[in-house]
Amino acid sequence: MHHRTAPAHPRTAPGPRPAALVAVGHGSRDPRARATLLRLLDRVRELRPGLDVRLAHIELNAPLLDETLAGLAAEGREAVLVPLLFAPGHHVTHDLPAAAAVAAAPGLRARVAAPLGAHPLLVDALAGRLAEAGWAPGEYDRRTAGVVLAAAGSRDPRSGAETRRIAALLGERLGVPVVPAYASAAAPTVPEAVAALAARGRHRIAVASCFTAPGLFAARAAAHAPWIAAAPLGAHPALARLVLHRHDRALAAATARGRELAAV
Repeated sequence: MHHRTAPAHPRTAPGPRPAALVAVGHGSRDPRARATLLRLLDRVRELRPGLDVRLAHIELNAPLLDETLAGLAAEGREAVLVPLLFAPGHHVTHDLPAAAAVAAAPGLRARVAAPLGAHPLLVDALAGRLAEAGWAPGEYDRRTAGVVLAAAGSRDPRSGAETRRIAALLGERLGVPVVPAYASAAAPTVPEAVAALAARGRHRIAVASCFTAPGLFAARAAAHAPWIAAAPLGAHPALARLVLHRHDRALAAATARGRELAAV
């Protein structure tokens, strides 16, 4: 008795691997900075198991962005660059697009997501770090409390506008005045913002840290706090969700553009 052998099913070629999320930090000489960003990315991986999440730096720390992109190109991968920065500036508008353009030469397709920016998830993280530092003013205290939002600063006017939007959202959340201040390249400085709030009768002044990780700017800002200073945002759960949100928005925008081109 002869048994027919079932025809072998042809093997299907594996589909393209999804784009990697490359989180791009500035880089810092503070040894805590890189470790903090790695913890943030561990939290991103917990939220999105299976997503290839990698860290890169613009300068000072390894791996540098061009090295990370070269590795992805060698693997035949695509990438979404998510700036771990809060507002448009030279790094976001020039350095990241330039790196993506160079990476395109060996065949890597890299998209640049928007900076973290003014978003309710960022406000969640800022308010959470302030609460951890001791921010819990009652109704009476709210009349005398205020917050300085300390950020890096940039000469790009779009950066200042975005930081002011973040400050406005945080002020709405906390119910007190929030004044943006800058560690470099822009005014006011943190001491100037503290003085401006004090002139308005606000004497319980906290400093909110609009920095992803410890470093020179964050330390200087905290040193000028007359009351409490929040820690950098680091691996706050809301910041991890915001990183994923920026990644997803960049992919969705690219997909929409592809459909528009296909329809032409």
